Amino acid sequence: MAAILELRNVAKSFGAGIHRNDVLSDVSLAVEEGEFIAILGFSGAGKSTLISMLAGLSRPDSGDIRFRGMPVVGPAPERGVVFQNYALMPWLSVTANVALSVDAVHSDKSKTERAALVETYVTMVGLSHARDRKPAELSGGMRQRVSVARALAMQPELLLLDEPLSALDALTRAKLQDELAEISQVEKKTIVLVTNDVDEAILLADRIVPLTPGPNATFGPSFKVDLPRPRDRAEMNSDKAFIRIRGEVTQYLIDISTAGKAAAEMVRTIPDILPITLSRTTKPLPAAYAARAGSSIEDRYVEFSDVVKTYPTPKGPLTVVDGFELKMRKGEFISVIGHSGCGKSTVLSMAAGLNPISSGGIILDGREVATAGPDRAVVFQAPSLMPWLTARENVALGVDRVYPKASPAERRDVVEYYLERVGLGDAMNRNASELSNGMKQRVGIARAFALSPKLLLFDEPFGMLDSLTRWELQEVLMDVWSRTKVTAICVTHDVDEAILLADRVVMMSNGPRAKIGNIMEVDLPRPRSRKALLSHPDYYAYREELLEFLEAYEGGANPDEAQLSAIREKRAARIARQSSDQIQAAE
Repeated sequence: MAAILELRNVAKSFGAGIHRNDVLSDVSLAVEEGEFIAILGFSGAGKSTLISMLAGLSRPDSGDIRFRGMPVVGPAPERGVVFQNYALMPWLSVTANVALSVDAVHSDKSKTERAALVETYVTMVGLSHARDRKPAELSGGMRQRVSVARALAMQPELLLLDEPLSALDALTRAKLQDELAEISQVEKKTIVLVTNDVDEAILLADRIVPLTPGPNATFGPSFKVDLPRPRDRAEMNSDKAFIRIRGEVTQYLIDISTAGKAAAEMVRTIPDILPITLSRTTKPLPAAYAARAGSSIEDRYVEFSDVVKTYPTPKGPLTVVDGFELKMRKGEFISVIGHSGCGKSTVLSMAAGLNPISSGGIILDGREVATAGPDRAVVFQAPSLMPWLTARENVALGVDRVYPKASPAERRDVVEYYLERVGLGDAMNRNASELSNGMKQRVGIARAFALSPKLLLFDEPFGMLDSLTRWELQEVLMDVWSRTKVTAICVTHDVDEAILLADRVVMMSNGPRAKIGNIMEVDLPRPRSRKALLSHPDYYAYREELLEFLEAYEGGANPDEAQLSAIREKRAARIARQSSDQIQAAE
């Protein structure tokens, strides 16, 4: 079959002289008509630059881009684009925003035909009920649906999708992935999707083409996705072909991201100094804790006792978290997962002492948590750094307060030890304003560990980063944590992240009145890495349980204990079956 789109030795650079940035080099690709291609790559690799050239919005420095054999020299209606950030007219309704494109491209059609086109695609993306609303009245997911409808209504021959779902929460992103999959089958269009999400690429594409890291990024080998359609993300988790493709793509991305990054041996040692968090004072314990106390501090190092959080509203009290009950061992790592609005971050903020507890109590190392303190360090989704200070100075702000009796040299060694551990040894003297988002989050991680806290709290620490950068920082986090074994809680919406990090995964029920719906013990060997997990026979059984749990609570549902028990039993049966198969294979 003849290619509808061809790229031949395309190169693109920006700037000149010492400021020249060679973004893409020797990029070649042939896309067949009706094919769904996913271009998968790291941040800064040039994915959006590539989409811009395919759309005709910019020109390559060298090489050739052809659509149906003709050079692409500018934008044209046969190539529709959906960008990451939806550009809608805020004063126009949903239908009026879509009609703008229809009227411009299909001016030869009658008014009735154009109106029918608008209605067809507004309905296709599920916005019939919101056709008269303006963008300010829509959620982020609904606004992106308008962008998709607008592009489809132009009836392009080629649809270009530039990370259209990356700014959305996990649940909304999953819903729109399913809608894009369905639309691609109905419309039978040729589609090129730029994404950084491996699972999204496998769910949607016929072929995955990875883009190597920049500068001079180029295409790696293609991976054909031989999975029947329609594809169900929960069912695929048990499909051997899916597991194989996912493993191959992930392994390739891990290999190219680490190539040439041989880690230098660390020569610095952390000084033997005590933080102020080791000092203890005696305070009366709350009744909720005293009534349950009886085991050692090691086994009940952190204890949430019937924790409730209620907010006043004009309609009366709203209970967000209702009876959160959990005991943690010293050195344990807990992940907390659940749908948006289930109270995950509320629980974390109460543990940090940043949000008062309505009733119940939280105990850390025998002391009640009442206010914020240096014995608890928090890494937020958005790193809160002083932009005018260097990475070193940002970490030193906390270290100077936590180690008041240490010498300046000892405090400096603590700061530099953790900055080197998170891979910022060469960037510690750069101002925070000069760092990428991923580098800023590394500073936040270094700062938190440098405080030597009794409890480390992560509130979706990688939520603002692309999935490939998240992989890298998850590995950094695991490496640093394995050296300190600090007790930690991580709130996340990422199933793979929850399993990678945790000894136990706490699954929250839907809010309001959210509580713990299920707790899953993660019996996987440490130290862990994404590469090791992918090859572990039990990994996909744990993944299946989390996916099915989230599916059971989807749309505000609250499943009964029998349904949750069935999910747990299914995981146990799968692990037992796989263990039996391994034993038989060994014999």
